[in-house]
Amino acid sequence: MKNKLSYPVLILLIVSAQGVTAQGLKDFFANTDSFLKSTVTNGRVNYAEIKNNPETLFSLATAAKDIRVEKADASNYQAFWINTYNILVIKGIVKNYPLKSPLDVPGFFDKIKHDVGGEHITLNDIENKLLRANFPQEPRFHFVLVCAGLGCPPIINSAYVPSSLDAQLEKQTVTALNDNNFIRVINKKKVQVSQIFEWYTQDFKQNGASLVDFINTYRTEKIPVGTRVSYYPYDWTLNAVK
Repeated sequence: MKNKLSYPVLILLIVSAQGVTAQGLKDFFANTDSFLKSTVTNGRVNYAEIKNNPETLFSLATAAKDIRVEKADASNYQAFWINTYNILVIKGIVKNYPLKSPLDVPGFFDKIKHDVGGEHITLNDIENKLLRANFPQEPRFHFVLVCAGLGCPPIINSAYVPSSLDAQLEKQTVTALNDNNFIRVINKKKVQVSQIFEWYTQDFKQNGASLVDFINTYRTEKIPVGTRVSYYPYDWTLNAVK
């Protein structure tokens, strides 16, 4: 005769599993924060130092493999996948370091798969299928997912955490859109912007807004309506500490 779990025991097991997952997620955020604080300076990553001592980085990637977060738990879900994306980018660079650009590694974003969060996915899958597709009204993801190139908004030296995620997304968006290297105002009639705005244009033109409308939402010095917008080439040079 097969043993059957009683209903109370089954509930206890489910609650216990949720507790383990919650603790693992909490530890993941804390350990990611410590790792980034020790390896990121002024938006650049010390890949050489990590290469010499990769244990913490690899343990973070291993921890991410076993964490499960439901998309209904939006703040935890988003924070987990943003951090995981950035950690996996760093891991991919470190495994192939030294190199000059992430594009030196064939399939870095769209072919190489990672076992994380119960998924077997690429970096592009994290960005486009798990984050953008599930939260189509959130364009600020583009300012916190860091692709290891200098053309990206800079990586911060702390983890994204659910309790302050909205404030962190807002801060990084404001920082990027007020950076003269990211939004290049040529004169009163011309402005050059990152190719991020070209590649993901519909993310920034929601509810009838124009690209300039979106940018001006976060800028202190507004771009005049009617300004001609063009795109400057993306800089894929590695964002390594000099």
